[in-house]
Amino acid sequence: MVKKQTYTLEEAQKKLEHYCVYQERCHKEVKQKLQKMNMIPEAIDVIIVHLIKHNFLNEERFAKAFVRGKFNIKKWGKYRLTLELKKKDISKANINQAINEIEDENYYKTFNDLAEKHFLTLTDKNKFKKKKKLVDYLLYRGWESHLVYEKASELIE
Repeated sequence: MVKKQTYTLEEAQKKLEHYCVYQERCHKEVKQKLQKMNMIPEAIDVIIVHLIKHNFLNEERFAKAFVRGKFNIKKWGKYRLTLELKKKDISKANINQAINEIEDENYYKTFNDLAEKHFLTLTDKNKFKKKKKLVDYLLYRGWESHLVYEKASELIE
């Protein structure tokens, strides 16, 4: 028989404060963490309110950090960023605000660099296969289809 660990409200609160300080979190992640800790719904609500009130939890800040990180490190496009934030139940206003922080010049430069870098790694002799692989790669990363098809046509003549 496995004994489940239980937490007092104060212990759970401290644990979640550390959880939120370590890395930006969204409300959904915090709620899931509390549910895994076997906390009752009333305690979950109390803890989430405490975290928001003391600025441990802030969805706007989370969305901006998420977008910055995934764009700069993983080179995701706006479509993928929006989709991933929607999965985390972030509001449309926060999503738009975070996405709009990406400067257009930087966005297009990153897209072009990524496309050209990936294009150079493709070894297929068949230009149609090469084009499909490039398009699939860029679409998977969430770049807008009109940009992807224009760039693919430009690189593969």
